[in-house]
Amino acid sequence: MIFQTTLEEPVLCSGVGLHTGLPTRMTVRPAVPDTGIVFTRRDVEKKVRIRAHIDNVTDATLATTISQDGVKVSTVEHLMAAFAGVGVDNAEVELDAPEVPIMDGSSGPFHALLKNAGVRVQDRLKKFIIVKHPVTVTDGDRQATFLPSNDFKLSYTIDFRHPLISNQFYLIQISNGNFEREICRARTFGFLREYETLKSRGFARGGSLENAVVVGDSGVLNEDGLRFADEFVRHKILDSIGDLWLMGAQVIGHFIGYKSGHTLNHRLIRKLLSHEEWFDLREFSSEEEVRRLQINPPTH
Repeated sequence: MIFQTTLEEPVLCSGVGLHTGLPTRMTVRPAVPDTGIVFTRRDVEKKVRIRAHIDNVTDATLATTISQDGVKVSTVEHLMAAFAGVGVDNAEVELDAPEVPIMDGSSGPFHALLKNAGVRVQDRLKKFIIVKHPVTVTDGDRQATFLPSNDFKLSYTIDFRHPLISNQFYLIQISNGNFEREICRARTFGFLREYETLKSRGFARGGSLENAVVVGDSGVLNEDGLRFADEFVRHKILDSIGDLWLMGAQVIGHFIGYKSGHTLNHRLIRKLLSHEEWFDLREFSSEEEVRRLQINPPTH
């Protein structure tokens, strides 16, 4: 709980990029302490290591994109959420394309791969960001907030003008493996009426019923239907967990999203981290210290 972790062994997977439609092969390898999550593109001549950190986020249009020296990797949020869900702090990710494979549109396949690889505890203390001061960012009627809390919890509200989705709310404290049970299988979703427009703008070229929930005017088009009655809001929480893992440390606080997305999530993170008096960045020397301070880090 208080020490950094990495994988016991490498894992491999392949698929297509949701937005580029390009085939992608990806390898995730163990990494030494204090590495963080680092991406490398094998398909470019210039070998650039891109740390998955808020400082390297360069685009948030429909997905989170990180870049370094002109080299980018997009749609990292589902994989980042899986790292958070398993509790992996350090890993090297190698790809042969500019986008992380979308798999089935959720974090489920990534979570299973990482969990099956095994998690190794390392001999370096984990860093925690303890939220001390309320922080809010807004964009019209959209809002994202951090509140102080002694654990890591998220609450989220969506409100779509569609009778199938409408208003949904979900609250979860990440603990005791409930990311795996309640969040990681929730898939990305989109509306059929917007599909051609997105493709014309260079998005969703790899999208299909195999990797997204597609909503038509009269209902969900996927033959197997929804995995959860409120799968839509659960996926928004999944995305938010992936974005928060870009902070470079485990946040202890309450994230509240109201119709927010990647852009607003990133703004919230940057606002918090730009005010050092609003948070504590610390390590814990023992689990007794954690209990004494009444801090409840996520358990996986």
